[in-house]
Amino acid sequence: MQQRTIQKPVEVVGIGLHKGEPIKLRLEPLDVDAGIVFYREDLALSIPLMPSSVIDTRMATVIGDKEKGYISTIEHFLSAVYAYGIDNMRIIVNGNEMPIMDGSSISFCLLLDEAGMQQQNAPKKILRVKECVEVRDGNKFVRLSPSKQASFDFKIKFDHPVIGEQEEKFSFSTNGFIEEIARARTFGFAQDIQYLQSQNLALGASLQNAIGLDEYKVLNPEGLRFDNEFAKHKVLDAMGDMMVSGHNILGKYESFAGSHNLNYQLTSKLLSDSKNYELVAVETLESVAFAKSFA
Repeated sequence: MQQRTIQKPVEVVGIGLHKGEPIKLRLEPLDVDAGIVFYREDLALSIPLMPSSVIDTRMATVIGDKEKGYISTIEHFLSAVYAYGIDNMRIIVNGNEMPIMDGSSISFCLLLDEAGMQQQNAPKKILRVKECVEVRDGNKFVRLSPSKQASFDFKIKFDHPVIGEQEEKFSFSTNGFIEEIARARTFGFAQDIQYLQSQNLALGASLQNAIGLDEYKVLNPEGLRFDNEFAKHKVLDAMGDMMVSGHNILGKYESFAGSHNLNYQLTSKLLSDSKNYELVAVETLESVAFAKSFA
């Protein structure tokens, strides 16, 4: 299996979740071993994708520098990058956040389909988990353990009649992601949105880009896209946050009530010790199924 970039540049304009302003997003191919690089066009600032670039995880995954410039809410886009197995690409925006689109990853999948995939003349390398790595916060946890197949198992529990306890078990494949995960939207509670907007945050939030909930029900007239859409979106977030490592990960991801912050701590802990992982060419793996999952 070879490294991948996109065949041609593509662009789209969408609303930023927090500022509520139009954001232009442009994707461009990059050469072999260039990696995933974000670029603030308005600041002429490049931000490489790696855990050390993360500066905030409270409401979303944010990379960059608080003084020089940053880009927020990258996880929905990165989950699509993970799913398509892209190794090298430049992501250009003209503001401090990614467009929220419909609150899921499906619009980014369609954009990548428009760009097309280009095989490159170098073997694709992935992070293979060698030792179990875990981060806990009370009863909340995130964990990566060795496996011959990439999989995600996410459990959540909310004291809300619509959500309650949910779980999503997802054995990774590109097609499976598009069909089972990519359309799952982010969600928020009405009382929280009102407070955030009073703080000049979530100004772009609406029922067109999120699942809205009051104390009892879903506020979106069309309802949910999946019975367990909330848990599916948590898998979507986790895939995007794992992509902050800069590579696809071969291992089993498990979580109960995980968060962007715990995911950031997990990728940082994984990469902090070489005994936890190895960077290997996909063609050297015993697992043929993993390579086929990107077909």
